[in-house]
Amino acid sequence: MIEGEVKYCPRCGTALTLKLQYSRERPTCPACHWIYFPDPKVAVAVLVEEKGKVLLVRRAMAPERGRWTLPAGFLDAGEDPIQAAERECLEETGLNVKVSNLLDVIYGQEHPRGAHILIVYRANIISGTLSPGDDVDRAAFFSPNALPTLAFESTNRILLPAK
Repeated sequence: MIEGEVKYCPRCGTALTLKLQYSRERPTCPACHWIYFPDPKVAVAVLVEEKGKVLLVRRAMAPERGRWTLPAGFLDAGEDPIQAAERECLEETGLNVKVSNLLDVIYGQEHPRGAHILIVYRANIISGTLSPGDDVDRAAFFSPNALPTLAFESTNRILLPAK
């Protein structure tokens, strides 16, 4: 279920009703026939490794406050996902990175305000000084054998793949 469904038609203001449309019940305007198709929330993340260690950030807000994850954030409408991943890493860590390749695409909303789709890239550091920012309070490199408490299943999936 995608939260934030509209209750009124954005075209004419009429209250929406559920109607079978394209094989599913969808909020539909009985007056002008506009149909609500919710868009999934998309986030991007980067896996940055240096000297055998992985870059993680500690969340400064709920959900999962105080737990660690990959530098990540939401994709803005019209934004290139690769540029969004590089931007989010800079905002959260102070490091300018360049995406090198796509690592994974993960589907599944882990909490009500979370993304439905997470695009994970591998990236390399270009410049900058490691410094937490935006919505994190720490940024650090960790050995894969000594990871802190991780925030999300998607982070576990990337860092601790099934063997």
